[in-house]
Amino acid sequence: MPEAERLMTVGELARHTGVAPATLRSWEARYGFPTSVRRVGSHRRYDAEQAALVNEVIRFRRSGLSVVASISAAEESVARPATSFFAALRSGGFGLRTHVLGKPSLRAVTSAIEDECLAQAHRPLLMGAFQRAKFYRQSEERWQEFSRTAERTVVFADFASARSGDDQPVEVPLADDSPVRREWVLVCDSPGFSACVAGWELPAPSDITDDDRRFETVWTLDPPAVRAATRVGIALVGQSDSGLSDELTASLPDVGGRASPDLVRATSLFGRIVDYTQQAGDTGSLAS
Repeated sequence: MPEAERLMTVGELARHTGVAPATLRSWEARYGFPTSVRRVGSHRRYDAEQAALVNEVIRFRRSGLSVVASISAAEESVARPATSFFAALRSGGFGLRTHVLGKPSLRAVTSAIEDECLAQAHRPLLMGAFQRAKFYRQSEERWQEFSRTAERTVVFADFASARSGDDQPVEVPLADDSPVRREWVLVCDSPGFSACVAGWELPAPSDITDDDRRFETVWTLDPPAVRAATRVGIALVGQSDSGLSDELTASLPDVGGRASPDLVRATSLFGRIVDYTQQAGDTGSLAS
């Protein structure tokens, strides 16, 4: 298809995203967003990537963020899937619904999946992303216990250096510019039980309390979606230890088929329960 046919005028971008042309022009003048990729005469043209970013901005605006914060969040959330657990799940075509959760709710969801993984999974590959090493240290004893029954356990954070051992979680440092530095992740990849939860931390004031931190969150029990997250983790391992990355890749079992319709419905119901529980915790009662 010729390039001109792939690009949109501001009017076409407005129809595609539902944002008025005047608003798009105002954003571009004030914030340099969206970015036109070409001019035809005096008219700007926009590609599909910019349309996707505008749609992301709309989504973040609906969650209560300012325009500036929404633009920043949108640009970070579409990081390449190969380097972001959250982006791999969001952009992988798995149809996952997002939930904005406070840290206490996200901790509860993660703990439930961890416990179910211990009960159901046989020799799973476990991965966890903690943002900061100090957050991992708070859970280190629990993850050392996971390592007793897991095939391999890998954790990611801003560790000063890599550390590994046969009976200990492998500690993988994250680069300063890694999008995973903003992510809260648990991956359990096993032939008998696959599950993953990934939260991307929303921008917030520097003085926010720890329990008031909010994460845009997805979770899934769909084996192909979980495997997509697993491969992100393996790629991150490969940046510092190619041998271990190859070993983990070779150890992966067949992924199997998609989740059953009953499991999809159960996951959807679980998501609704979490949303309502979160709402009740925020307001003291469910809205009518």
